[in-house]
Amino acid sequence: QVQLVESGGGLVQPGGSLRLSCAATGFTADGYAIGWFRQAPGKERKGVSCIRRGVSGAYYEDSAKGRFTISRDNAKNTVYLQMNSLKPEDTAVYYCAARNYYCSGRLNDYPYWGQGTQVTVSS
Repeated sequence: QVQLVESGGGLVQPGGSLRLSCAATGFTADGYAIGWFRQAPGKERKGVSCIRRGVSGAYYEDSAKGRFTISRDNAKNTVYLQMNSLKPEDTAVYYCAARNYYCSGRLNDYPYWGQGTQVTVSS
């Protein structure tokens, strides 16, 4: 059974850091593109970052560039999103998703989703 489980969210002050984890079970995550998406209250879910399957390479939404880093630990079958210099506008529920193809920014392209983890950036 394919499953994605996010963790690592929480409350952090502006300028702080969090590392989100997306643990995959039921499939080998290295063979899938893994995307991170977020949904703020009252807004649509949007892509934040995606790591390509197999070979190295990642994509970032403009507001995440220079602050967020996506990475894999194949031994743990886990994908991480390191988030630094967090801002109040980063507050959202963060989801990871997997597809057995190239990275995509379209939600419907991802058949597998986690349940989400809340990130709140506030003083």
